[in-house]
Amino acid sequence: MRKEAVMKDIDFKELSKNCKSIDDINKLTKQFMKNMIENMLNAEIEEFSENNENISRNGYYSKTVRSDSGEIELNIPRDRKSEFAPQVVKKGQKNISGIDEKIISMYARGMSLRDIEKQVKEMYDVDMSDSLLSRIIEKITPEIKAWQGRTLEAVYPIVYMDAMVFKVKDDNGFYKNKALHFAIGINIEGKKDLLGMWITNNEGSKFWLSIVTDLKNRGVEDILIASVDGLKGFSEAINSVYPQTIVQRCIIHQIRYSIKYVGSKYQKEFMNDLKKVYKAPTKDNAEIALLELEEKWGSKYPLAVNSWKNNWEELSTYFEYTEPIRRIIYTTNTVEGFNRQIRKITKTKGGFNSDESLFRLTYLIYRDISKKWQKSISNWAEIISQFGIIFQDRLEKYLG
Repeated sequence: MRKEAVMKDIDFKELSKNCKSIDDINKLTKQFMKNMIENMLNAEIEEFSENNENISRNGYYSKTVRSDSGEIELNIPRDRKSEFAPQVVKKGQKNISGIDEKIISMYARGMSLRDIEKQVKEMYDVDMSDSLLSRIIEKITPEIKAWQGRTLEAVYPIVYMDAMVFKVKDDNGFYKNKALHFAIGINIEGKKDLLGMWITNNEGSKFWLSIVTDLKNRGVEDILIASVDGLKGFSEAINSVYPQTIVQRCIIHQIRYSIKYVGSKYQKEFMNDLKKVYKAPTKDNAEIALLELEEKWGSKYPLAVNSWKNNWEELSTYFEYTEPIRRIIYTTNTVEGFNRQIRKITKTKGGFNSDESLFRLTYLIYRDISKKWQKSISNWAEIISQFGIIFQDRLEKYLG
């Protein structure tokens, strides 16, 4: 017969007489938790002994665990054959609180290990070394691997690609620039999802082919439009896996690139002429404005003008669509907004000790950001209706 743990009446009025401060209350709480847990453990081993005739008790062993009230030293009962497996505090378990989750949350907000150590000491009166904090944070690694390899949806009407550069320590102990690439997809319901992250020393067709192949292997059958930041070799890579995908180069990035080659004295005037190109109502109007831009500025700032001419095919894709679709594909603002939130937290760090530490922190930041991605993007009903007409043969089976 199972024994029920019974808590006798507690005279809190009597207990309160000995409490003169918050510290006294915390000490009392720790003692209360210790007594209650040990009583539960004793009840467990008594039940285990009753159900196993050849089992005899063999005293206790001491074990220190972390709790919300601080560190508690427990007396854990044991049997002579070491067959008893307690459930209240399992073998190997060092934490009976939410401290680990709070540590990971603090790390995700950009706090250093030293700051986390101080915070944990103040909040829980628990001393934790840098190595212990690192082991707790590394517990998130299996979750990250499962996320990065998860099955994706079959079709994404829009996928944005972009990259951020961070300082990462190499095998020789020197910091070097590494690019962390992102792919954010908009699904059939109009909701954002970070499809994956990839770290590389440099870009190129081979690298982008590996990313696009990864998306394909994880279940993505089709991408209608890919909005990218002029990524080198991307168009060739994506079209080798998704031949029908339309590539739109980010207009905002193109503007930033070209304005770098215009003298500050003439930037305002140049921008007024450039707006006539990318804000034109039709592609024909835009091409006329581009010719006028070349006639006026081509000889003075050839790099600024030629960058538009040379990439015009991918820059002008959005003119084929209505205004609601244009607004969401001609710029990678969706990704840039995500990047800004990443930078807000990582800017205090001079660099990362490894690719893994960079990936881990970025993933944890994303995990918090994604909580706000539950709603569809603005005007999605109108946009998906138009996509359904434009890409009818490719979307029909997914729209049901």
